[in-house]
Amino acid sequence: MKPSLSRRAATAIALSATIMGAAPKAVAQAQRDVDWTTQKCVRYKEAYGAAIAKRGKTGLSDEFLARHDAFLATNCTAQADVCPRSGKELELANILVLMSLNGGLSSTFLPFACRKPT
Repeated sequence: MKPSLSRRAATAIALSATIMGAAPKAVAQAQRDVDWTTQKCVRYKEAYGAAIAKRGKTGLSDEFLARHDAFLATNCTAQADVCPRSGKELELANILVLMSLNGGLSSTFLPFACRKPT
């Protein structure tokens, strides 16, 4: 036997109410995530600026700086692909890791990764 039209309507209304009730929560969560991503990037940019102001860019390759700038340009959301190769690049990366962790950021947030060539 088919459900009556009123039963189908009641089910549809209940489902709609459930979905609509969840939507504001999902939007609020997404806004918090975006805000936290922005806050993390601001903190990281401040740490980077402070480290560069103190140490300068001597010993940092154009590739390292370009990849790092590209990461910053995406609001710190690009996949990690900044590979420190020289001693100065590694020193800066280590300083930024420590500053970031002290600033409440996770290690997975950072842009540093050296991948094997394919």
